[in-house]
Amino acid sequence: MIRQVVGGEHEPNDEHHHFRLFKRRFGKSYASEEEHNYRRNHLGLKGSLRLPSDANKAPILPTKDLPTDYDWRDHGAVSPGSCGSCWSFSTTGAMEGAHFLATGKLESLSEQQLVDCDHECDPDEPGSCDSGCNGGLMNSALEYTLKAGGLMREQDYPYTGTDRGTCKFDKTKVVASVANFSVVSLDEDQISANLVKNGPLAVAINAVFMQTYVGGVSCPYICSKRLDHGVLLVGYGSGAYAPIRLKEKPFWIIKNSWGETWGENGFYKICRGRNICGVDSMVSTVAAVHTTSR
Repeated sequence: MIRQVVGGEHEPNDEHHHFRLFKRRFGKSYASEEEHNYRRNHLGLKGSLRLPSDANKAPILPTKDLPTDYDWRDHGAVSPGSCGSCWSFSTTGAMEGAHFLATGKLESLSEQQLVDCDHECDPDEPGSCDSGCNGGLMNSALEYTLKAGGLMREQDYPYTGTDRGTCKFDKTKVVASVANFSVVSLDEDQISANLVKNGPLAVAINAVFMQTYVGGVSCPYICSKRLDHGVLLVGYGSGAYAPIRLKEKPFWIIKNSWGETWGENGFYKICRGRNICGVDSMVSTVAAVHTTSR
């Protein structure tokens, strides 16, 4: 879940039409939930938050020689597991990739540590504190991780699916630590360059079309940029079939937190090129300290 972040558009009315059509055609799936239950159970709407104005900006990287296609799954930086509140999942996924680049070791990090222990707030935004199952922001979670000293392994602090527990953080069991993190510009070449250089990126998206996704490239003609879901950007491609457009389109590859039975084995392809569903609007890159694993 991610607290709702407001972009510059109103909700388009064709999203409700798309939901009804898909539900009639495909039956039970995430689409079998009524829309209000889907948002409550899988996303998380709390407040109208924006990134702080003083957020660190990622440096501009060269983009001339970027590869045509890139996928961190092919380079060992993406773990197969997928569970947890979406904002904590997105944060740990970015941390896992950064830690892999720093150490060569892929660790599964604890989402539950963030759910139980992270109550980081933006002092300029009322109601902005990370709040377990009631929502959070990836940058706030990275700020907590920086202050706490790092994250424990999933096996040492396992996911419970609830935020009613007490914080059980043990600093002696930290295996991955944040060196720094920054916000990437909306320029898609810069997003691609940061992805290739720095590993998987924590991103936010409007998830309305993810509810009905079964495969291919999702390329809606209209999609709100009201951000309500945290995911992990792991790669991009130059072209694959987009059913709605009846042709191939360039795409981003996104890892979701709803399990491997959803989408394409837990992954989602969305059109690249026009900030569709706000996918380019809130992108964070993280660098890890070279932490020695226990």
